[in-house]
Amino acid sequence: MGGASHPTVFLTQNMLTHHPKPVCLSFTALDLPLWSVLETSATLYQRENEQFHLLLTEPLVQERADTHPNEGSPEVITLTETQTPRLLWLEISPYRVIMTMQGNGQFSYRHFWEQGVYGTSRYWLQGDLSKNEQLRLRNFTRSLQLIGGELPHHLRVEYELWSDKVQLGHYVINVEIHH
Repeated sequence: MGGASHPTVFLTQNMLTHHPKPVCLSFTALDLPLWSVLETSATLYQRENEQFHLLLTEPLVQERADTHPNEGSPEVITLTETQTPRLLWLEISPYRVIMTMQGNGQFSYRHFWEQGVYGTSRYWLQGDLSKNEQLRLRNFTRSLQLIGGELPHHLRVEYELWSDKVQLGHYVINVEIHH
């Protein structure tokens, strides 16, 4: 074979095989005006047959910080970047998906999805007021599809989010893994 555009590293039998890949992760609410797309580089780790970990680093988020000008000076607006990148870690198989976001110092979450099952969605808020409080919701996975041959190239999770007996929305997460 010719030279590969992405290097593949093969480790010992008990260790992971990893493949750097460009990915597109999209989140859509089907009954609310919410939509988000993240295009970034990720590393796909093959754990076992049909079991993978996908690790994404979200690009730094720029926030607008207004400064008040002195009299007679023009207004200066600066963009600041968060100090810690946010990491998204997906544990993927054809039967279940666990997605964890951590690392920004303010907010973390973990979702567990399995088709036809009520899973949990946990959110952790860190700050002066919340003292690392946890918000726990239920989710119902309507469908979970993992498409690909030896390596996955598409993941789709459709789920409902619930708080007790109140539905908080119907959502779809798509992950396109480009080869």
